[in-house]
Amino acid sequence: AGHLCIFLPKFHCELNFIEYFWGKVKKYLRDNCDGTFETLKKNMPLAMQSVQLRTIRLWEHRMHRWMEACRTGLETKDAQFQVKQLSYTKYKSHRRVPEAVACTFD
Repeated sequence: AGHLCIFLPKFHCELNFIEYFWGKVKKYLRDNCDGTFETLKKNMPLAMQSVQLRTIRLWEHRMHRWMEACRTGLETKDAQFQVKQLSYTKYKSHRRVPEAVACTFD
């Protein structure tokens, strides 16, 4: 039905983009709460809606880059460098992803 199940390693929050989502939701709640349970109940749907789908997709793509770096056997520092380098890559066209990048997701 259009869903994909992704099995992620345990105890690695940088590889689980739902952790970034909940972090953003909790920040919204802290910034917009007066400490009452009623306000929390009212703000929870707003907090969840405040996280844009584009942002969630960026976190997912970052997670895939981390997993690829781990699969290739890179040490932590080298993996961080590779993930950061790919995160700041500027593309010349918004219509296609370069072939070299597309191959990393195959």
